[in-house]
Formats: sequence, C-alpha cells, structure tokens
Amino acid sequence: MSDDQPDSAPTAPVELPTPTTSRPTPGQLTFRAPRRGKPPRHLADFEPAERKGVVESLGHQGFRAKQLSTHYFERLVADPEEMTDLPKAVRSELVHDLLPTLLTPVVRRQADDGQTMKYAWRLHDGAIVESVLMRYPGRVTICISSQAGCGMNCPFCATGQAGLTRNLSTAEIVEQVVWAARALRHGELAGGDAGDQEAPLRVSNVVFMGMGEALANYKAAVGAIRRLTDPAPDGLGMSARGLTMSTVGLVPAIDKLAAEGIPVTLALSLHAPDDELRDELVPINTRWKVDEALDAARRYFEATGRRVSIEYALIRDINDQGWRADLLGEKLNARGRGWVHVNPIPLNPTPGSKWTASRPGVEQNFVERLRAHGIPTTIRDTRGQDIDGACGQLAAATA
Repeated sequence: MSDDQPDSAPTAPVELPTPTTSRPTPGQLTFRAPRRGKPPRHLADFEPAERKGVVESLGHQGFRAKQLSTHYFERLVADPEEMTDLPKAVRSELVHDLLPTLLTPVVRRQADDGQTMKYAWRLHDGAIVESVLMRYPGRVTICISSQAGCGMNCPFCATGQAGLTRNLSTAEIVEQVVWAARALRHGELAGGDAGDQEAPLRVSNVVFMGMGEALANYKAAVGAIRRLTDPAPDGLGMSARGLTMSTVGLVPAIDKLAAEGIPVTLALSLHAPDDELRDELVPINTRWKVDEALDAARRYFEATGRRVSIEYALIRDINDQGWRADLLGEKLNARGRGWVHVNPIPLNPTPGSKWTASRPGVEQNFVERLRAHGIPTTIRDTRGQDIDGACGQLAAATA
C-alpha cells in the first residue's frame, strides 16, 4: 500500500455468483459478501439528519445526537468521562449504544523512521483488517480497508488470494480514519514539528487502497465518503479532493459513483493493457474488458473533472515489457489528453509468491516509454516493505 499521487445509474445488473469464504479457485470472483453477524450500531452509520431520531428512539433527548457527533468527529474523544456535557447518569449508556468499540488493535508495526504505521485490527466477529498511516511533507495519508478480505481474486495480491470474509460497515471504514486522527493528535506518528503540538496535523488524504474492492461494498463505501466529507461536527470535514477510490474496474459502479456528485479521485487498477494478460492478472476483466474499464474511467473524468489515476503494478517478466507500455499509452491517448495519470508501482511481493518486482532498468524503460507518449507518469512511492507492507500480509500473519 502506498500514498496517492494527486493532489448516472449503473448499466445492466451484474449477475452475482454464490458467496464463498473458502480460498478462491483461479479466476473465481465473489461479489456478494458472506452473511455474518452485523457490527454494532454506530453513530457514523447514520446520516446527520437521521441521528436525532436514533437518539430519541433510545429514550434520550434529540439534541444529544449533535453532542455525540461533536465528540466523535470534531473533538476525537473516545473516553466517556471526557464528554462532560453529557449527563453522567446516561453518558456511558449513550457511548455504549452509539459509539461502541469497532476496531481492536492486535498488531502495530512501524517503518520509515516511524513515519509509517501499519495496523491490524480485529473486528467484533474476529475478522482482521489492515490500515496504514503515512506522513509525507505537508500531508498525512491513510490507506484504509473496505472489506475483510477481497473477492476479486487477483493472483499477485495476498488479500485477493485469501478470499472474501465480509463487507465492512460504514462506521468500520470511518473508524480507521478517526483512529488515525487520534493517533496524530497524540503524537504517535513521527516526523511532526513544534507546530503539530499546537495544532495537530489531521489526516489530509484517504485512499481506499487497503483490503477489499470498495465498489463491491458500494453503499458502505459511499456512506463512509460522505461521513469523511460532511462538515464538522456532522463528519470529519475533509475535502473530497483528498479522497481516492481505487477499483479493479467494476464498470457499472464506476458510472454510479460518477453520478454521486462527490469529486473524489478515481484510481483504476489496470495492471495490463491487453485483455489476454489482464484476464489472468485481474479476473474482473472476464466481465468488463480493458477498453470498457478505460471508457468508464474517461466518463468519470468527464462527469467530475477529476483526473483519473491508472495503477499499474510492475511484475517482473509478466507485464513490464516495453510494448505493453506503448499499448497503454496508445489506449489512453485514444481517449484524449490531460485526463489521466499513470502510477507504476514496484510490486511488493508476498512470501512464497512467484510474482516479484521488475528490475530497475526495466521499470525505468516502462516509465520512459509512457512519457514518450505524453502520458504523465510517476513511480509510486511505496512504504512499509519491511513490515509486511502489501495488503493482506499482516492479516495473514495475525489470523
């Protein structure tokens, strides 16, 4: 996982396969998450307009909803004893009912002189998810998970090979960002300066590039985007331009997201410009081909004005040939200029995998070939390679 570069109704319904929790067979796709017990109800699961009614249904005065929202989203308070504007007699009850613990840290590892922190969280049902907090000059990015596991079955990805356990709730997604904001406030991430002590730097960028295919958990993922961007104290008050939604190419969901009116950045995990190879590397390509995914990405740009990122994991002797860089450049230019940016990513290999990163000279040639086509291209700055940095590695080691 790594930091992100930037700063209409769906088409015909998708036929969903039968849910499974077992390790996927080659090419198997799982769209519908297995049914498991629901996570505890949480304030962040509800739209701001709904919260007053929820609080009243629990027998409390409706204005308590605004107080709870202020403590959670704006003050980043977790301890009920610090919520002194709530009556002591009902304080613990309100927190138990609407601000329950959703994530329990089971592993925390650091890298890059403490400027990268990777967390493995245990959820209420024992499922494990991961998130990574990274400080860069002038900004802090968190890479978050949207599912426990993943049903997209990409063979070079540890999460994809683990299969899909379940979808996360909106609040479970949001809580990863709130936890990170608290960690910053408490000075847990290295690299800050004296100014951070006076006004702690908040999370500025959120990338849905952790475990899971967020657009396969569409309702919860979009709900989380809205909680992150709702003005404080109804939400965290983040700029939508600081959010990036990554997808392997669920075309109907990309079009649906374009119609939401939220200018988040779209990152399309392409990894191959030709259908023959992409069918193997990204099995969703058996449903929606390369050209269909790129067309949807271009439509997203036209609807939002946000430049699309193309993610391309460079895998030694698999997808790093110069002719594939040329083909990618040609396909992107065929859809216009100025709408896209390519992020080649040195593959972070998983233990025992046959997949590994491209040689440095091959990587540089790939980049130069794309730039020769006029495609803005930046090698992604990978983080945490010494702490099981690839998605799914830490969860696999923890489970």
